[in-house]
Amino acid sequence: MASPSSSPISRLVATTLLLFALLLHGCNCQLSTSFYSSSCSNLTNIVEGVIRQARNSDERILASLVRLHFHDCFVQGCDASILLDGTSNIQSEKDPFPNRSLRGYDVVDNIKTAVENVCSGVVSCADILALAAQISVNLAGGASYTVPLGRRDSTTASQSGVSGLPGPNEGLDSIRSKFNAVGLDVTDLVALSGAHTFGRSQCLAFSNRLYNFNNTGNPDPTLDTTYGDTLRQSCPQTGGGSTLNNLDVTTPNAFDNSYFTNLQNNRGLLRSDQELFSTDGAPTVPIVNRFAGSQTAFFQSFGASMINMGNISPLTGTNGQIRANCRAVNSK
Repeated sequence: MASPSSSPISRLVATTLLLFALLLHGCNCQLSTSFYSSSCSNLTNIVEGVIRQARNSDERILASLVRLHFHDCFVQGCDASILLDGTSNIQSEKDPFPNRSLRGYDVVDNIKTAVENVCSGVVSCADILALAAQISVNLAGGASYTVPLGRRDSTTASQSGVSGLPGPNEGLDSIRSKFNAVGLDVTDLVALSGAHTFGRSQCLAFSNRLYNFNNTGNPDPTLDTTYGDTLRQSCPQTGGGSTLNNLDVTTPNAFDNSYFTNLQNNRGLLRSDQELFSTDGAPTVPIVNRFAGSQTAFFQSFGASMINMGNISPLTGTNGQIRANCRAVNSK
């Protein structure tokens, strides 16, 4: 005779309770590529229009918007906490290094205004960041992928959580640990690092590689000599710390796989980049080689890894809120 716990009614009750728990605590399964199909059907076109306009006067904005999404997701999940300004109740994530060099907040504000004019109170700032990153990659000639949507915005920020962001001068083991901490694997690490195929970096992020690497008094031995000479002209030993340099010396404004061939030639700008290829026996090396040999393979993995990153601890259901202003929590 079947026990009471295995009866159809009991199983139905158990299933209902499980679904209720998932709704209560938030669940990645609530993200959907068709989330706004009826509530804001023209969302993608609205966001793309603002980004295209911004790009007309700022070629860097595409890479900057991708970086904003990355820095958001690595600190308490993809919840737009990076956009919150400091108040008496909120210590902004914008203030600590390395977030001080983030840019594109004004473009996000413009996107939010344009979206609110058509779909008021519907689209979250977290989803705007995710969609803006996807559109930016595509506009630069990169991977085409469909981003799941349905995130909601946080009412808090975490300055202490910024320490979980991978830094430009960190070694590979440390970076792998930080990716693992948010559920991303080594393929995600290499693929997402490939976003450095466009954008710029200040001298202060890599100048230690040029003059006194690891207190040796010499340049980083994994840095191509000719490339190092060029960088030293841009980044003198005294001063010039804020001078911008292309992350991809070959095709600085295009989203392609040149980043990986640069690594093979010891022409990665940041230590965190070059270590993907120059660390003996590291599992990242064959992935770099695969992406260098096949742009298609890189694009496919990059799209999948961006979706994986976008699934880091999203607020969904009734958790969080839809901010009216991306820089501030809604007033009660």
